[in-house]
Amino acid sequence: MTQPIWSLKGQRALVTGGTKGIGEAIVRQFLDLGASVFIVARNPDLLQQQLIGYRQQGYTVDGLAIDVSQPDTASQVIEKVHASWGGLDILVNNAGTNIRKPTAEYSPAEYDHILNTNLRSAYELTQAAYPLLKASGNGKVVFISSVSGLAHTSSGSLYGMSKAALLQLTRNLAVEWAPDGIRVNAVAPWYIKTPLATPVLTNPEKLNGILKRTPMSRIGEPEEVASVVSFLSMPASGYVTGQTISVDGGLMAWAY
Repeated sequence: MTQPIWSLKGQRALVTGGTKGIGEAIVRQFLDLGASVFIVARNPDLLQQQLIGYRQQGYTVDGLAIDVSQPDTASQVIEKVHASWGGLDILVNNAGTNIRKPTAEYSPAEYDHILNTNLRSAYELTQAAYPLLKASGNGKVVFISSVSGLAHTSSGSLYGMSKAALLQLTRNLAVEWAPDGIRVNAVAPWYIKTPLATPVLTNPEKLNGILKRTPMSRIGEPEEVASVVSFLSMPASGYVTGQTISVDGGLMAWAY
């Protein structure tokens, strides 16, 4: 029998930032679609709690509590993934952070924190995962970027530049790694109901402004982002690579 194109059965996936928000939604969808999922997150207690819960439901999961923004962590993650799964088919670079303030007020430490978390960690982990993805013969990489990498969104210049860099990395790797059977795509969400967005979404004035700029007049759900990531990881999207899909309620299509 040929593999169902709308399934992740038998696939081995790694998801960073997988215990909260969009990352957690991706993990849940991947598991429901038949994948084995390796979860990376910083909070060891929360990670262990979720791993136990997933296993009790019969899912195949493993994980590692580590801060991927710190140097020399990518090799540790990939070594643990290889020990757990023996290989890797899907890498989702979801870990991210932000500090919202005017550009002139950022400190060097804040610059390092945002760029190391959003960009460096994704680059180094993808680089370290390359041998396993190539060995898979059908590797997939999905970067969780943002519409802030496509346009100004008042989320801060450092966040925007880090997310924009992920989009160019997506295009470069899609072309470079196509001969290795690896597809590389990105997803660019607008405001989604996640812990990272809570400080903005709980401000009535800011929330009203966001809704006015969003044609669908609502905030997105984590599951709506996860569904696009799932599609990009399935055989159904087998001829899709080097693309950025905005999950934004129509924001990027509305010039006026």
